[in-house]
Amino acid sequence: MKAIVQTKYGSSDTLSLQEVDLPAMTDQSVLVRVHATSVNSGDWRLMRGSPFIVRFIYGAPLKPKFKILGFDVAGRVEAVGKAVTQFKPGDEVFGDLSECGFGAFAEYVCCPETALVHKPITASFEEAATVPGAALTALQGLRNVGQLQPGQRVLINGASSGVGSFAVQIAKILGAEVTAVCNSQKLEKVRSLGVDHIIDYTQTDITQARQQYDLMLDVAGFRSVFDYLPALVPQGTYVMVGGSIVRLFQVLLFGSIISRISRRNVKGLVIKPNQTDLLTLKAWMEAGKLTPLIDQCYPLSELPTAIRRLEQRQVTGKVAIQV
Repeated sequence: MKAIVQTKYGSSDTLSLQEVDLPAMTDQSVLVRVHATSVNSGDWRLMRGSPFIVRFIYGAPLKPKFKILGFDVAGRVEAVGKAVTQFKPGDEVFGDLSECGFGAFAEYVCCPETALVHKPITASFEEAATVPGAALTALQGLRNVGQLQPGQRVLINGASSGVGSFAVQIAKILGAEVTAVCNSQKLEKVRSLGVDHIIDYTQTDITQARQQYDLMLDVAGFRSVFDYLPALVPQGTYVMVGGSIVRLFQVLLFGSIISRISRRNVKGLVIKPNQTDLLTLKAWMEAGKLTPLIDQCYPLSELPTAIRRLEQRQVTGKVAIQV
């Protein structure tokens, strides 16, 4: 099969399209013929092995542990192991492979059945492939960590990103009044997602705004968390889900201390892929409530270009890869 392979840490120039062996199956695995995947910030962080702590998290300080990256997958089941009960050959599926070895940047991938659910009948493979990692992050950040309640005022910082474009829609589904933050070039695309209010951060510093929010989901966490706390009501919640990995670890390690000092709840998210949440996202897509915002589709051979654009923050929403 063809796959995008990486044997050393570095830029997207380290990625190459190669012929490799099909993945080996077990009695518990599902072999999926990949029709589409998508790129996420986690992909380029693993690609670069930066910051250095990322390498130790995956136990590979010198060279990549995973030669084929990619955790968003949508495709058709090619074969199933003897112990598999949920799927059969021919089923159309999508899922998140971040906890089972990655490998979606290839024509075939093997994974446990628990990483997959049936694809939304209303979605193309490309649309479905943009959903798992980003939309799960948005859902769990808002609902599980942020404990969003209907009627609350929510600020989504980084609303034009992959996670952000799903977060503004999910916050609306959950009954919130949503304010989106992005730059002037992306205002109209973000506005089309149904937000209540929108802020152009090139014109307005949200940390200086008079409006306060019950919940802030920070998808672009590059500033100090202390800068954002005045924008929250007392006992409001700040949830960091994207941006600087160093800042995320600071929030995860010291969030409880900052919370006591500031009288705000400061939290970070560690995503936990699961079938139940994937089925929730599938139902919303089939009901027309959740729609991927796709910037562009690339063929597998041009995946390095897609990752380069994402890393340079040139993307609005998600980038899909046709395999």
